[in-house]
Amino acid sequence: MANKRDYYEILGVARNATPEELKTVYRKLALKYHPDRNPGDKESEEKFKEAAEAYEVLHDPQKKAIYDQYGHQGLEGSGFSGFGGFEDIFSSFSDIFEDFFGFGNGRRSQSRSQRGADLRYDLTLSFMEAAFGIEKEINLEKKEPCSACNGTRSEPGSHPEACRHCHGSGQLSRNQGFFTVRTTCHYCRGAGQTISHPCKNCRGAGQVIINKKVSVKIPAGVDSGSRLRLTGEGESGANGASSGDLYVFIQVEPHEVFERHENDVYCRIPISFVQAALGDKITVSTLNDRKSVEIPKGTQPGDLIRLQSEGIPHLRHNRRGDLIIQIAIKTPTNLTKKQESLLQEFTKLEKNKLSNKLKNILKSGSGSSAN
Repeated sequence: MANKRDYYEILGVARNATPEELKTVYRKLALKYHPDRNPGDKESEEKFKEAAEAYEVLHDPQKKAIYDQYGHQGLEGSGFSGFGGFEDIFSSFSDIFEDFFGFGNGRRSQSRSQRGADLRYDLTLSFMEAAFGIEKEINLEKKEPCSACNGTRSEPGSHPEACRHCHGSGQLSRNQGFFTVRTTCHYCRGAGQTISHPCKNCRGAGQVIINKKVSVKIPAGVDSGSRLRLTGEGESGANGASSGDLYVFIQVEPHEVFERHENDVYCRIPISFVQAALGDKITVSTLNDRKSVEIPKGTQPGDLIRLQSEGIPHLRHNRRGDLIIQIAIKTPTNLTKKQESLLQEFTKLEKNKLSNKLKNILKSGSGSSAN
């Protein structure tokens, strides 16, 4: 409690401020720091809660008297510990927020409007679908407003009624000595309304589960772990609140030939040792078509040949990665006698070539020492 700011300082009012002055000042602060106007701003959220707590104490004569005499410690000793969250704030000051945010004289407060839940869908794509993009149609099970009651939860022709226990406030109050304790009304569960004739179609839930087909455009270049967000395709909100979002998580199947590394694609191409030794021109499959590739003389196992811009498109610009061919050299099997004879002759020539090379090295070395 020692770290809490002075409530009069938070609201910027004098100690003898009237209830109307307190309400006017609090309304201005609530508008300024309202979470809907400052999404994701933690500092604004804290100031919004701080102002609500200050107003809760100072506009209540009993809490104000304790605070004026004993400060924060006195309130703590009386059982007041502030608000648990935004829902408590909106519920406690429903009259302020209804007028302030344009809800008129109705009983629907901000606390009773709840954004729809976000949904997740796991989508598996083939290697080529992920590489070049595709439009997929998925079947989604989700909650939507009941068409019979339009989400009111009441049978057509009837209407929700104000809860007779909390009189539409969503809270019950009881006195404990000098203090008034407010709790969520357990008869209407804080809604402030009761349904005397529930809708038969949705059984009073206001929503029904439907199957919906949703078209998803997959951009070229997605990979496993990529996430797509479809705004408003989640479940519908309660009491007119916005729908949630649909998040599509991508999983890409491996390819039998190509292997992806970021935006480059690798493949392994086998050639004969004769092609490697003499060089050749071969045709290879790329992601798009087939291309002619030059094999240089003396190519070794594991050598790489790079085809530029034949890889995966980048998600954020028009460039593509490369196709990188790794050379594998096949050892011939099931040789004919003619092939064996030629290879043996080749081996002799290689031995003679190596022998002559060694003689030249030795000769060159001995000549240098003699000089």
